[in-house]
Amino acid sequence: MSDQRKPPVQETDRLFATERNPEDFRFDASVARVFPDMIRRSVPGYTTIIPMIEVITEQYVQAGSNCYDLGCSLGASTLAMRHGIRFMDCRLTGVDNSAAMIERCEHYIALDDHPLPVELRCEDILATPLENASVTTLNFTLQFVPPDERAGLLTRIAEATRPGGALILSEKIRFDSPQEQDAQTRLHHEFKRANGYSDLEISQKRSAIEQVLIPESLSDHRQRLLDAGFDQVIVWYQCFNFVSMLATRSPA
Repeated sequence: MSDQRKPPVQETDRLFATERNPEDFRFDASVARVFPDMIRRSVPGYTTIIPMIEVITEQYVQAGSNCYDLGCSLGASTLAMRHGIRFMDCRLTGVDNSAAMIERCEHYIALDDHPLPVELRCEDILATPLENASVTTLNFTLQFVPPDERAGLLTRIAEATRPGGALILSEKIRFDSPQEQDAQTRLHHEFKRANGYSDLEISQKRSAIEQVLIPESLSDHRQRLLDAGFDQVIVWYQCFNFVSMLATRSPA
């Protein structure tokens, strides 16, 4: 078996298990090695969202269109989209600005047996050309985009989306009510503890990520998507402070 056909080694996430100097979270090689374990144990509902991306893609994909996974990381959403695309004349593109993520993503794409080609691009999603799209996915990606750049990105996606097309947007959100925010945060931390993370790991990860992951409220997301040019926005999944939305353009 060639190196391209061997699955990358996946490690258990122990990045924050010991005391370390505080620094901003980065999607570097150390994170790429543990990412499948990290996201499974950190994001409630992730293992439900991924297969449902395939289902949603199948419903909204259009023949002869482009499909994009923006912030593809190791390609879980990309592969879900790939298996939901019913037309072999579609083009599927995964984009991530982390070379370490793209390198590992290439292996997972090669191991998958679906015949639709996948183009992987290592670049900033803010610079990715978008056109003739029927399905685009931002799966826990927008929250890492600077807040003042988010509206422009969503507007470009909406403008590139065909009538009848869709954007799948998954995000960690904040709540307007302090009481609800506290309750949802507490439940999320209990989810992490139930998955084996220590209080030290939870605390250090939170400190590292809070400067780079900037959550917004559900109402902020909904209004921005409508302002960007989408005609309908629904929440199709929520678990604690993690949601996935479907923004669609009306058919012609």
